[in-house]
Amino acid sequence: QVQLVESGGGLVQPGGSLRLSCAASGSIFSIGIMGWYRQAPGKQRELVADITKGGNTNYADSVKGRFTISRDNAKNTVYLQMNSLKPEDTAVYYCNAAILTITRTGGDYWGQGTQVTVSS
Repeated sequence: QVQLVESGGGLVQPGGSLRLSCAASGSIFSIGIMGWYRQAPGKQRELVADITKGGNTNYADSVKGRFTISRDNAKNTVYLQMNSLKPEDTAVYYCNAAILTITRTGGDYWGQGTQVTVSS
């Protein structure tokens, strides 16, 4: 059994910063790509950023230069540092990870989501 637990969301003013964390736990053998997605009301879920085990990163154009994704492989944790936040960044943010369990079963796992609201 595998769980992804997110933390760090909240309410912030435009121009402010937040740091999201997502820790994977359970019967994990290895973790591949980890990423953050977001879903605003009435919109489809979209990729924000992802990172390979080796540290290669990929960002949505809308967040390049403002958000930074990183991971700690020893802690099975991925982070999203969000700076210069805009109202349009308001959404529920979801953590995602490609995980191989100790029984060598591969799967795509999601966290429960954390709300980020950017408003004055």
